[in-house]
Amino acid sequence: MSETAGQQKILQELPAEICAQDVREYLNQHPDFFSQHPDVVEKLVIPHDKKGSVSLVELQGEQLRKKNRLLTHKLSQLITIAKQNEEIYRVYADLNIQLLACRFFSEVQNTLEEVVLDKLKLSAVTLKSFSGANALPEIQRKLFIEKRFKKETFFFGRISQHEKQLLFPVGAVESVALMLLGEKGELGILAIGSGDAGHFNPEMDTLLITQLQQFLNVLLPNLAGY
Repeated sequence: MSETAGQQKILQELPAEICAQDVREYLNQHPDFFSQHPDVVEKLVIPHDKKGSVSLVELQGEQLRKKNRLLTHKLSQLITIAKQNEEIYRVYADLNIQLLACRFFSEVQNTLEEVVLDKLKLSAVTLKSFSGANALPEIQRKLFIEKRFKKETFFFGRISQHEKQLLFPVGAVESVALMLLGEKGELGILAIGSGDAGHFNPEMDTLLITQLQQFLNVLLPNLAGY
C-alpha cells in the first residue's frame, strides 16, 4: 500500500467531525500509527510540568524508565522477603532438631529462649504447662482458653496488660503469638512476644508455627519433669 493510499484509508476511518476522544480511541486501536508516520511524531510536543515540552518519544521513554525503576524496587523487595523467609525456615528446622535432644521440660524452655530471643530476635518466650509443680493455675488457664482460643489453637495479636504479666515476667511485649498445646489443649500454652505491635497479626502465615506446635505435642508428654 502506497503512503497516499494509506493516508486515504486513515481519513476514511476517521469521523467527519473529530474530537479529542475520537483521536484517543483511534490511537488506542492503532498503536503502530506513529511508527508508520514518523513525520507526525517529529511535529508533536507534549507539555510536561517539570521539563516544559518534550517529544512523545521522550515522554514514553521516561514513563518506561519509571516503570522499570518500580519493577526493580518490587523485585528487590521480593528477593529480600524470600531471603528472610529462608532464614526463618532454617531457624525453625534447627529448633526442631534441638528440641528432639531435650530430656527435661526445663531444657525445652531453655532451648526455646535461646532460639527465639537470640536467633529470631524477639522479645520474650515462655512455655506454660497445665500440669506439674509450675503449672499455670486453673483459673488462668480457663481465662486464656475462653478468651483467646475459642475457635482456633492459635492466637496472633495484642493482649491485655494483665495477660502479659501472667505470661511474660520480663520483656517489652506489644504483640504475641499464642499456641495451645496438646491434642485437646491439655498440655499448656507456648507464648512468644514481640516488641513490635504489628509483628504478630491475625493474617500471618502459620505453617512453621503449626509444625512447631505439632512437634511439641508429641515431645512434651515424654519429657521427665513435665
